[in-house]
Amino acid sequence: MSDAHTPEGMELTLRTLAMPADTNAAGDIFGGWVMSQMDLAAAIRANERCNGRTVTIAANEIVFKQPVKVGDTLCVYTAVDQVGRTSMVIRIEVWARRAYTAQRDPVTEARFTMVAVDENGKPRPVDAG
Repeated sequence: MSDAHTPEGMELTLRTLAMPADTNAAGDIFGGWVMSQMDLAAAIRANERCNGRTVTIAANEIVFKQPVKVGDTLCVYTAVDQVGRTSMVIRIEVWARRAYTAQRDPVTEARFTMVAVDENGKPRPVDAG
């Protein structure tokens, strides 16, 4: 799904709703929950790119720009930035559509490194799938 809100060169990979169970002690959505949504989106995009299973080997350059609040819709956009022999770098931008409004704010960004693996969990060429 692409629309005017999709960052250039990226695709909407995951959307989910931030719920009260996902809050930290301050009442904001826990950063670890946001990171797990990013990891899911990176896996979806990487698995599609290599037509097979991938694993996360690094989550780099994670920047939390603004808090996510209960009721916000989290929109996770991805792009495949680099492809090596067995690995790829997935660029991620997370935007929050604020609860009950049309306002959208960039909240988190990162680069995840994913490795294509075979049925035994051993690295395999990205383009072998």
